[in-house]
Amino acid sequence: MSEKNIFELSVQGRTGVRYPDIDVPLTEYPQHLKRENLALPELSELDVVRHFSHLAKLNYSIDSGFYPLGSCTMKYNPKMNEQAARQPGFASTHPLQPIETTQGNLVLMYLLQEALKEISGFHSVSLQPAAGAQGEFVGVRIIRRYLQSIGEGHRDKILIPDSAHGTNPASASMNGLKAVQVPSDERGNIDLVALQNMIDNNVAGLMVTNPNTLGLFEENICEVTKIIHAAGGLVYGDGANMNALMGIAKPADLGIDVMHFNLHKTFSTPHGGGGPGSGPVGVIEKLAPFLPSPIVAIIEPGNDEYAPLYGFIEPEQSIGRVKAFHGQFGVLVRAFAYIDLLGSDGLRLAAEHAVLNANYLLAKLKDYYHVPYPRLCKHEFVVEGAWEEAPDIHALDISKRLMDYNFHPPTNYFPLIVHEALMIEPTETESKDTLDEFIEAMISIANEAHTRPELLHAAPATAPLRRLDELKAAKELTVCCTPIFNQDD
Repeated sequence: MSEKNIFELSVQGRTGVRYPDIDVPLTEYPQHLKRENLALPELSELDVVRHFSHLAKLNYSIDSGFYPLGSCTMKYNPKMNEQAARQPGFASTHPLQPIETTQGNLVLMYLLQEALKEISGFHSVSLQPAAGAQGEFVGVRIIRRYLQSIGEGHRDKILIPDSAHGTNPASASMNGLKAVQVPSDERGNIDLVALQNMIDNNVAGLMVTNPNTLGLFEENICEVTKIIHAAGGLVYGDGANMNALMGIAKPADLGIDVMHFNLHKTFSTPHGGGGPGSGPVGVIEKLAPFLPSPIVAIIEPGNDEYAPLYGFIEPEQSIGRVKAFHGQFGVLVRAFAYIDLLGSDGLRLAAEHAVLNANYLLAKLKDYYHVPYPRLCKHEFVVEGAWEEAPDIHALDISKRLMDYNFHPPTNYFPLIVHEALMIEPTETESKDTLDEFIEAMISIANEAHTRPELLHAAPATAPLRRLDELKAAKELTVCCTPIFNQDD
């Protein structure tokens, strides 16, 4: 019964709800709106509970298993963060309340701004962007607006390495800039010769992800940023991979001018399913006047009798609001709780363990999977999910087969510069026991690819749905459920 959808379980006349007696005066309603029947399932309470409990068991989450999704840092979210975000003083306040009644909220936001500044080395931070992609958009918008303010608005070209995050070109295009791809060299770094040859008076800047999507630290990052600055451009940093750097290196010290943070990646807040996210932006001093508003600040200093009063300020040349109100507040609370819990030493230790875990996996798998750039990685790495001696096996087959070993697949086919890419990030929250189980599964699948490829082609064999026809699914979209009722209805 539980395999049926909620409409197939419906039986006419069955109910699991008893409505209370009406305690307000009855009111006439427009008769033309009256309907004889509603297309709603009729179920007992037990049917409903069992149905949704069954569906919940089918969900895969970080609470139920390892999630090695490269480039996304799917780390465990401490339950203490959730408890903090559910405190009535945080969960039940409204951004339109007078600031005198929300001082606790504003203090938290102010302290989070200060913590992100310390972690990154930037002069100022705005918490407003709602997600990483919006943080990207804001960062490039700030670069564009700054150049226009100094009479350099003609600069309309932005350079983007082929190892950068995939949304970077879209963020550039939405700001009216032309994206130009910069190739990688044989070590997976930005090719300095190619970069220098692309420099001209139209370069607005460079968008760089460091560590890049190969999981490699840009060995020449300081030289790269100097080249861009010498040409009159600015450097945008994609902060999605800060999980490898926090407490170790500050992006501003590397020559980055503006960067977004992914609180839902680096600072352990819920991630996936389209939200919630949070993408604060940090900038160097000369870009601070262009940050999106409002920004939390101390608007009245305290004294021996009164505490400081926190409120909002608007930067002088702000690009304006990019989100209603003041950011994803619940995510901000979770991120602050995480940072405050770990402290500076704990954040560094988390980054070190993330790097250690990734290099442990890489060392164990490199003899079974081809590594296109064989050097020490940071928090993630990329291998090829294909072999010449097993020509019919692809990265997708490996990922599907991993599901039969009770692991979530890694990122597939990204970055595009790696053939049949499998992008793996273990994060710092996974134990060696879990990593060893994953290693055994990956080695077993590599052996199956050579000896029993049919297992990979038919995978997953244990999931509720077997291998889908992806071409048909793309052409024949089914995006809603059609109610199915008894013939008598």
